[in-house]
Amino acid sequence: MTGSHLRVAAAGPSSTVQDRGRIGYQRYGVSVAGAADPLLHAAANALVGNPAGEGAVEFTLAGDSLTVEGGPVRLAVAGAAALTVDDEPVPAWTSLRLRDGQTLRIGALREGVRGYWAVEGGFALAPVLGSVATHARTALGGLTGGALRAGDRLPLCLDTATDRGELTLDPSLLPARGDELRVVLGPQDDAFTPAGIAAFLEESFTVSHEADRMGYRLNGPAIEHARGFNITSDGIPLGAVQVPGTGRPIVLLADRQTTGGYPKIACVIGPDVAALAQKRPGESVWFRRIAPADARTLHARHRALLASLPSLLRPAGGFALTDSARMLGFNLIGGMVTGWE
Repeated sequence: MTGSHLRVAAAGPSSTVQDRGRIGYQRYGVSVAGAADPLLHAAANALVGNPAGEGAVEFTLAGDSLTVEGGPVRLAVAGAAALTVDDEPVPAWTSLRLRDGQTLRIGALREGVRGYWAVEGGFALAPVLGSVATHARTALGGLTGGALRAGDRLPLCLDTATDRGELTLDPSLLPARGDELRVVLGPQDDAFTPAGIAAFLEESFTVSHEADRMGYRLNGPAIEHARGFNITSDGIPLGAVQVPGTGRPIVLLADRQTTGGYPKIACVIGPDVAALAQKRPGESVWFRRIAPADARTLHARHRALLASLPSLLRPAGGFALTDSARMLGFNLIGGMVTGWE
């Protein structure tokens, strides 16, 4: 392998290359895949100057250890994980320029389930059906069709990082995520009794241990069917809430199957699917019904937020002169400073 690359010194439990997914092929039986949390995925890319949909690595619960071979290389991590470069602590949510031979170690997430790391310029990987997203069940995309392993070498599009200052993002500027999942009822809500729909909308549920990138099975009150639990198989959109014979709902995520034969009581809106994908087993959620028009408005706001991420970035270790609120947080006249404080 020639050119700059990253060697995986140690791999997290389930780290995969993801982008926006394999759009347009579900009709042929090909799962979409893509980032389970597009907002954090886009944030990692923004920090290194990439487009929002560039391929980045999604890690689960704990991250990877990466050694630069070539370079220098610019990386950034979005997620509440402790980071070190050559055993020295460095901040998350901030771009980092690493030299040849340096090792970035990404620790366990303090909150949430998934974090992301991106590299400036992206990975030099061949797209499969227009995407580098990994779908491990079918061995499509990514580096080898599955999770990263120790010893893997990820080729980079850039041989050297660009000459610029580093950027940081304050994660408190991103929307807070709670326990509420907003849903639009249907398309088969008529397959459930009024009592079943009331249980779905009025009771809380907890995430079971049957939770992965394909879907989250929830524990809670049984949702009563009106006339059995089998339907003619049809398409499965992101966030579809299937209810099999057990009455326990399953919310389908990025690696969902393309079709299914259980009735779907509702669909979780896209921004809230990402919030669910950050929930750990035992954590609670509840569903709130909204109108389709409101769902479209929320989707438009979410797209606008993704597009605005670059405007939320600030120079690392400095401040923007145009940001008066940030300037007021500095002591500009008292005492002496070095310029780095």
